[in-house]
Amino acid sequence: MASSSSSSLRISVMLLLSFLATSIVAANFYQDFDLTWGDGRSKILNNGDLLTLSLDKASGSGFQSKNEYLFGNIDMQLKLVPGNSAGTVTAYYLSSQGPTHDEIDFEFLGNLSGDPYILHTNVFGQGKGNREQQFYLWFDPTADFHTYSLLWNPQRIIFSVDGTPIREFKNSESIGVPFPKNQPMRIYSSLWNADDWATRGGLVKTDWTHAPFTASYRNFNANACVWSSGASSCTSQSPSDNNAWLSQEMDSTSQERMKWVQKNYMIYNYCTDTKRFPQGLPPECANANQS
Repeated sequence: MASSSSSSLRISVMLLLSFLATSIVAANFYQDFDLTWGDGRSKILNNGDLLTLSLDKASGSGFQSKNEYLFGNIDMQLKLVPGNSAGTVTAYYLSSQGPTHDEIDFEFLGNLSGDPYILHTNVFGQGKGNREQQFYLWFDPTADFHTYSLLWNPQRIIFSVDGTPIREFKNSESIGVPFPKNQPMRIYSSLWNADDWATRGGLVKTDWTHAPFTASYRNFNANACVWSSGASSCTSQSPSDNNAWLSQEMDSTSQERMKWVQKNYMIYNYCTDTKRFPQGLPPECANANQS
């Protein structure tokens, strides 16, 4: 009996240690991100499970990933600034550095209480952006956490919200359109005051009586190629199942869901803005999946 009890105890201890090890791995904000600015306004809480950014009249705040990535399938859950968030912008994006940088953007433009957030997306290739698409969301992004995802592989970039694709930007290098594929990028996020343009073109200013404004983050996951010392963690010897996203494309169901979002919730599309591009729309706009 004593031996049996001792064996059961050892198994229990091993299971507990295994659980703790798993918990430590899951609590990854400490291991995956650096708090880069804001003088204490960015915080990692709950043993690394939660990250918050705050904004007051003196400063906003931000963080960035420790790793650089060259392609990835990246998820983050965000809960946005509640109440009167007019004038504030919560930016969550991938970017390289320099004048010919690449960038893939989610930006959440705050609004007056009761009015919807605007989700602003953009893609930069070799320093050139101007590829904005904007959406309302079909839920209140301040009431709970929602998952915002970027699938970035050599063929396409897919923006998704709670698993529903909202935008696809295809590689159109064959017609001279730069595509982000050669510059490793870090993940960045910031909460900042942009009341000169963010809400109704700058007509609605930030109401500092509601400060501090806070956005929250959890459940970061990156199934991605980490770039380090000039080499990628993804190799031809990597298990194909783990890297299936590297050649992933949308199936017909996903395409229909994206069309539903774009029909009902898209409020701006650069590919239909003929006044902005009087000399002709950008060449990638001829591809129906860009619009």
